Amino acid sequence: MKYFQLQLIVKLAIFVFMELKYFRLIKTIAEEGSIANSTERLFLTQSALSHQLRELEERLGFKVFHRTRNKWDLTQEGSELYKLANNLFSSIDKGFSAIKHIKEGSKGSIKLSAECQSFFHSIPSFIQKMGILYPEIEIDVTLGATHQTISQVLSDDIDIAIVTYKPASEELESIKVFEDEIFAIIHKENTLNSLEYLEASHFANVHLLINSFPLESVAIYEQFLKTHRINPIKISAIPYTEITLSMIHANMGVMCAPKWQLAPFKLSNELMFKRIGKHGLKRKHYLVVKKEQRNKKYIHDFISNFEEDFLEL
Repeated sequence: MKYFQLQLIVKLAIFVFMELKYFRLIKTIAEEGSIANSTERLFLTQSALSHQLRELEERLGFKVFHRTRNKWDLTQEGSELYKLANNLFSSIDKGFSAIKHIKEGSKGSIKLSAECQSFFHSIPSFIQKMGILYPEIEIDVTLGATHQTISQVLSDDIDIAIVTYKPASEELESIKVFEDEIFAIIHKENTLNSLEYLEASHFANVHLLINSFPLESVAIYEQFLKTHRINPIKISAIPYTEITLSMIHANMGVMCAPKWQLAPFKLSNELMFKRIGKHGLKRKHYLVVKKEQRNKKYIHDFISNFEEDFLEL
């Protein structure tokens, strides 16, 4: 390495701490050909620019430009500084461009739906939290046609679906967010209360209370009763949990739900939770999104916060 290059590197180590205005000054003079031609671009007088250049060269200990009446040429050291200035401002531009891209990617609207209507009891508080942490993300909850959530994602009618199974489509990505257990909620005087746990056959003479039809969207039927070919003697769809709990309190039926679903409600001491099956009826929950949408920052932020929020259910 030549002596002047080594000397320049040492001086540049000091120069790193200098203001960006000096880099801009060198770059502009080199490109405009003189201080006189640089005043308009830098919005400073010729006198102010001359003062900055003199101050810069005093701090560096070498000349940056060879001056002639009509032309200013970079010295060898000045050429190295000019290269550094170009690299520096190019990096700054790329950095701000990346920040802008991230910022723009943080904004977006998400249409959300769930296969299981029990989620609609917990989602509002989550959306409220997201509104505080991520005001640039707009979340719209779609309540209709919950049994068609996957087809709605594929058709772009909704962006994210909450379901209890992994869809087979290669266009979709499924992210497991948590697992829960479904219990039968009965009145303490119900004859089923004497049992340690409920078998499928015990539901044959039950009045089963569900949120909505079709039965294929009801976990207790689709994941338990259907496989054992058991149909309850009576099934009623009641969209309001409060009414369902009142009916159970009157010993007029049985509902099946995870305990977290009923957390917002004040439950009577006369209501009992019964395990379904010897080992319990477990259920996995997934967020489903199109793969092409998965890496968008606002989608990523939603999913990561959802995972964290519902982890303890």
